[in-house]
Amino acid sequence: MQDAAIGIDFGTTNSVVALARPDGSVTTRSFATRQGAVDAYRSALMFWREGRPPHAHVTHVSGPDALDMALGMTTEHRFLQSLKTHLSSRAFQETRLFGKLFRLEDLIAVFLSDLSAGLDGLGERAVLSGRPVVFAGDRPDEALALARLSAAYGKAGMNKVDFAYEPLGAAYWYARELKTPQTMLVADFGGGTSDFSVMRFEPGSNGTLQAVPLSHAGVGVAGDTFDYRIIEHAVSPLLGKGSDYLSFGKRLPIPAHYHAAFAQWHRLSLMKSRETMTELKALIRDAVEPGRLEDLMTVIEYDLGYELYRAVSATKIALSSQEEAQLSFDQMGVRIDRTVTRSLFDRWIADDVAAIEGALDEALAAAGIAGDKIEAVFMTGGTSYVPAVRALFDRRFSPQRIHIGDAFRSVASGLALLALDRQRALAAA
Repeated sequence: MQDAAIGIDFGTTNSVVALARPDGSVTTRSFATRQGAVDAYRSALMFWREGRPPHAHVTHVSGPDALDMALGMTTEHRFLQSLKTHLSSRAFQETRLFGKLFRLEDLIAVFLSDLSAGLDGLGERAVLSGRPVVFAGDRPDEALALARLSAAYGKAGMNKVDFAYEPLGAAYWYARELKTPQTMLVADFGGGTSDFSVMRFEPGSNGTLQAVPLSHAGVGVAGDTFDYRIIEHAVSPLLGKGSDYLSFGKRLPIPAHYHAAFAQWHRLSLMKSRETMTELKALIRDAVEPGRLEDLMTVIEYDLGYELYRAVSATKIALSSQEEAQLSFDQMGVRIDRTVTRSLFDRWIADDVAAIEGALDEALAAAGIAGDKIEAVFMTGGTSYVPAVRALFDRRFSPQRIHIGDAFRSVASGLALLALDRQRALAAA
């Protein structure tokens, strides 16, 4: 396996490792999990304490098994995911897990070590990792994000890591069979960001592919944002958002921060503190609609956030092929049953789609190329199937020029091929 070039797509939601061999063949790593073998490894960690003092120690599990164990564990634990979204933010410096201090890069290193376990000679081999064009966050610090990510790879035993834009990896995967030069727009939709690259590809006579980047742009809006819009409009109002409580004869709105935590389902577990639960009980006593806040408290107390988001995600996916879908959730006495139409969903995400189009315009403008000069559009990621997003691209480019790639494997596979071509170029120099 040491003759293979390695590409790693460390994602917000899932991560993939691809290996490209000298003959140009590419395979993605398969990971054994409780539910069977998977190629897309969930970007998640779960920590817990084992044993009793003085022999107690902190242990962990990662990937899909972290999620499965977190959902079923009744003892104290910490479940972490979407670590990538914090890379560019100084707000997340470190955290304590059962008395042990972890910096963000330490946590990511733990995950990357599991992701790369079993690969030979990692300390000496070149690894090409993807990175978003624009890191997630309101004011992302790119230098901080890359420094943290580099440090995490180093701590995981990968000392020779280079980075490439994730849409470049996706483009390489699509362009591997090109016979003639082509100017291409690549749209890579992840969980946390939507990234765009305008590329010029020149097939080489020796089977290599020369890629000339013309521009890059991105925005921190993607699939997770669309999930949250359904939560925000269809779910949170049924859990007390927008309702009131009475205080000294005055009618006041329920504080917004209780529902802001729904932006990411795993953040709800952080609300399960004695302080928050006491506050909610007091609000329930004075609430105009106490039943809704009681349901909110149940969701938090019984860790129902993941199941709720599964129902939301299923609704979003159904709306990609249907004009309406039923959002159904029934757990621990909390029942949500609402019809969501595609037209309603489109209105909820209209500003987000506009932000995506703004990043697209930025990429085209920076490349100095009009949309009609783009010969091919390669789209990858689950959000590329959302009708409002697809309609945007159909409107801007003819459907005949649009190609949809593998939602999970395109980026990592392309990065591995790019790493292979870089190795060939160095050997020939």
